Amino acid sequence: MRIISGKYKSRKIIAPKNLPVRPTTDMAKESLFNIINNLYYFDEISVLDLFAGTGNISYEFASRGVEQITCVDQDFGCIKFINQTSEAFEMPIQTIKSDVFKFLEKSSLQTDIIFADPPYSFSDEEFSKIPELVFQKNLLFENGILIIEHSKHTNLSQLKNFNYSKNYGGSVFSFFE
Repeated sequence: MRIISGKYKSRKIIAPKNLPVRPTTDMAKESLFNIINNLYYFDEISVLDLFAGTGNISYEFASRGVEQITCVDQDFGCIKFINQTSEAFEMPIQTIKSDVFKFLEKSSLQTDIIFADPPYSFSDEEFSKIPELVFQKNLLFENGILIIEHSKHTNLSQLKNFNYSKNYGGSVFSFFE
């Protein structure tokens, strides 16, 4: 994977092959950040990255100037890799090793953007639990957004707080406000 823009533009990051991840493609990531770039000033926001995996999305936020980034993942190997990478690049990323749903149920952390990239194999019930908990717990600041990445075979438009979605190949980003 590579960082597309910002301070660390074009830097390649090679994740260990044994991590249980499916990194967001460069094309989809670039399109996503074009949308976000039109909504926010990166140096003025905070980000929560759920199901963080390799940290791919968080590195992009950090490279673009976000100073408050929290990554949550339940896999120790993923958390270890994010910690090593963020330390090597001196990125302001805090990690939390936790089941995402347990974290959301207990958290009071408010942010501007919550990005969630759960397994594409999640059931409709599991997908719906993400925005339900985010909005029930009031985890977004005013004008904040929740972005859920999922496969084109999953439709989240019926969920409460859904705003719109964008398709990029086999990936879809659904936006909730």
